Amino acid sequence: MVGGGRAFGPSPRDYRQDLPKKVKRLAAKSALSYKAKEGKILVVEDFAFEAPKTRRVVEILDNLNVDDRKVLFVTKENDLNFHRSARNIPYKKVTQAPQFSAYEVMNAHVLVVQKGAVDILNEVLGK
Repeated sequence: MVGGGRAFGPSPRDYRQDLPKKVKRLAAKSALSYKAKEGKILVVEDFAFEAPKTRRVVEILDNLNVDDRKVLFVTKENDLNFHRSARNIPYKKVTQAPQFSAYEVMNAHVLVVQKGAVDILNEVLGK
């Protein structure tokens, strides 16, 4: 190199630490049991949107009286129309049943879980 160079120059370090699957599952169980103990889990019937309509999500939130809090929707399957409807509302997040994290559960004030997602949660976390 013109003007010299460093033989072993600085390189960025990755400080990420991976957790074992069993520890992640235990954290999710613990977070869900904490929310259940507080009574912050609402189970609703399965629903599907034909088209993305934010107004329908707002109506659901008004009926559940949770419109002014952080809400995590846990769905049975990846419903793209529902996800598009809810992403426009601040502090509302949609996730699929086995793919949520303990942080998402603890960060939300209320969990709104579809009935079909409850079966999946029991199957995945029950092990």
